[in-house]
Amino acid sequence: MIFLPAIDICEGACVRLERGDFNKKTVFNKSPLNQAMSFESLGCDWLHVVDLDGARDGNSNNYEFIKEITSQTNLKIQFGGGVRSFEKIKKLLDLGVERVILGTKALKNIEFLEAASDLFPRNIAVGIDARKGKVSTDGWTKDSNIDAEEFALRAASKGACAIIFTDIDKDGVMSGPNNLSTKTIAEKVSIPVIASGGISNINDVIEIKKIESSGVAGMICGRAIYDGKIDIKEALEVVRG
Repeated sequence: MIFLPAIDICEGACVRLERGDFNKKTVFNKSPLNQAMSFESLGCDWLHVVDLDGARDGNSNNYEFIKEITSQTNLKIQFGGGVRSFEKIKKLLDLGVERVILGTKALKNIEFLEAASDLFPRNIAVGIDARKGKVSTDGWTKDSNIDAEEFALRAASKGACAIIFTDIDKDGVMSGPNNLSTKTIAEKVSIPVIASGGISNINDVIEIKKIESSGVAGMICGRAIYDGKIDIKEALEVVRG
């Protein structure tokens, strides 16, 4: 199991949103690179990066931050947010990103996901961000009628290498993760599932570790780290233990 500290980039800074609300934004570090280097120094080998500008608007100029992180650290980068073209996928992979996450584009155009997975095997994951069991899109600003579990099965059948599952109502409020939904999805698909949203303390890390055998291969943690609620070294001991 892997532990992925999260860096959400918005207007050049590391931020966290509350339940995906851009009006409830907290800036934690003005330098994504410094934050990434801090995580690496604590023993992390993976980093989850979200381009919030790209997720919301479809366009962003945050490539420079990704290039800094990949060139100045040894971290493996999992990147998502506004990835809606083959050109952007290739550019991110060329910058050194390990895994590119498709969200809105995959939901609206499943053929694009299939083609991307064929072009870039083992590099394309799908982010499923759910609100009350239904998939949300466009940086969590729009809700669909598509069931999260159904979409996970479709994504796996089209070649996705992993599923990143986020319960939006849990994200950024540290109320505990939605382990039941995460476990259910992991048991239904044959690819790894990464848990995201709501991790608030070391006990949450321990509980997610317990469902590893269901296919949950990792967890993403953001606000709890920034607020000092979780010690990264302790969390790494749990997930690697």
